[in-house]
Amino acid sequence: MKKILFLTVLLSAATAFADDAKNEWHNTTLSDVTIKKIQDAGYQYKMCVSGEMQKPAHQQQESRRATEAIMKQCESILSQMREVYLAEKVPGIVADRHLRQMRMQTTRNVLQGMMFGEAARKSGQQ
Repeated sequence: MKKILFLTVLLSAATAFADDAKNEWHNTTLSDVTIKKIQDAGYQYKMCVSGEMQKPAHQQQESRRATEAIMKQCESILSQMREVYLAEKVPGIVADRHLRQMRMQTTRNVLQGMMFGEAARKSGQQ
């Protein structure tokens, strides 16, 4: 009985591993042109975020709402980066992980900047 249970668990684990293996990105090389496209899209994303942060409408909003609006406004640029990844046959899971990391890091930086600006404005008003 224990042997049958052990074999069942072993087979189910092997099946789960096989599903994960097809989504795993095996070491391939990205061309210099592709890397340049990804870097350009990242630069455009950061420029979009920076430009949106400077708009007076966002300066008057509460920092969290302003950050959310800024990130939504610039989201379309990240989709361009995702298309570059998918054109190079990078699995969607890997591309999404990189984009999520970039999005989270940028959101933290924007929120920090907006909170700093809000605090500076409030301290100047008193």
